[in-house]
Amino acid sequence: MDLDLVFLGTSGSVPTARRGLAGTLVRRGGERILVDCGEGTQRQLLKSSVGLVELPEVFVTHYHADHYLGLPGMLKTFALRGREVPLTVYGPPGLRSLFSALERIFGKLTYEVELVELRDGEMLDRGDYRIVVFRVEHAVGANGYAFVELPRPGRFDVDAAEALGVEAGPLFGRLQAGEPVQLADGTTVAPEQVLGDPRPGRTIVLAGDTAPAATVLEVAQGADLLVHEATFAEEERTRADETAHSTAAGAARLASAAGVRMLALTHLSNRYFGPEIAREARAIFPGTVVPRDFDIIDVRFPERGGPRLVKSGARPTREEGEPHGGDGSGEGGRRPLGGGGDPGDPPLGGDPVGAPARGRAASGGSR
Repeated sequence: MDLDLVFLGTSGSVPTARRGLAGTLVRRGGERILVDCGEGTQRQLLKSSVGLVELPEVFVTHYHADHYLGLPGMLKTFALRGREVPLTVYGPPGLRSLFSALERIFGKLTYEVELVELRDGEMLDRGDYRIVVFRVEHAVGANGYAFVELPRPGRFDVDAAEALGVEAGPLFGRLQAGEPVQLADGTTVAPEQVLGDPRPGRTIVLAGDTAPAATVLEVAQGADLLVHEATFAEEERTRADETAHSTAAGAARLASAAGVRMLALTHLSNRYFGPEIAREARAIFPGTVVPRDFDIIDVRFPERGGPRLVKSGARPTREEGEPHGGDGSGEGGRRPLGGGGDPGDPPLGGDPVGAPARGRAASGGSR
């Protein structure tokens, strides 16, 4: 079964010219689950190859504005389209209070919204996988979410099955699914007679905003993918500690201790373009990537190569042309840049790494 993450927003606290605010879409088979919904998330979806699908579920990590401010607009858009399918929003305690305030913005909806407050240690059973809720260390109450697949059946031994008299066809499928089968002569063949040892499922951990935390380390043990924030570089470690955020090096040390296959760093302060964060982390944990908006991480099974970054994987091959650039910028037909850092981003209130200070710290990372 396919499993991937679409990065819709990878900036921290404020957007930049090329990075939107927090939003990650988890796709597993036909399921679509949005984790965080910063300002502009619905437009990011519309610009992507995914489209603004009628999401059944949204998980919010915490209630800083850059992680939920896109919800009112998206909910209203769904209503204006005449949506009737219910929507469930999950988040830490305080979700109902938040929606009491937001309701004045989005008004009456055409569909039901269920609000579910989740606490540390709770688990949502989804059949062949689970969503595990864990507490992280941030300035406000915040959750992380781990998507944990159950073990898979071992490899099917065709030769062993045929030697036992099992004919190819539906009986093979039943044995692979873990069911015993009865042959025409009355013999029963058990799955363990034709299956190898169980194989592990995949685990992806989305930590949200957090300082390096023991709870994240515990849940991320052996994970295929850890998505962790890196608001700051190590030179700003004091600032990271003050705001309960992480540095790239801090996240990399945690990933190394947890033995994850891949570390994806997001929530970058507008001080940084991306490559400098990657260099810092890779010096400690080589399996680090720093996704940009519209990148995808395809979480393949270990025997198929494990997780891999697909640069610009969620960008349409050709963006929709609009007269006069659509937004007045005159760049409606310009080919998007992707996957190689943000060398053209203006600092937007902060100085790039190595630039002389201008007397005022950048605003990134204050949330």
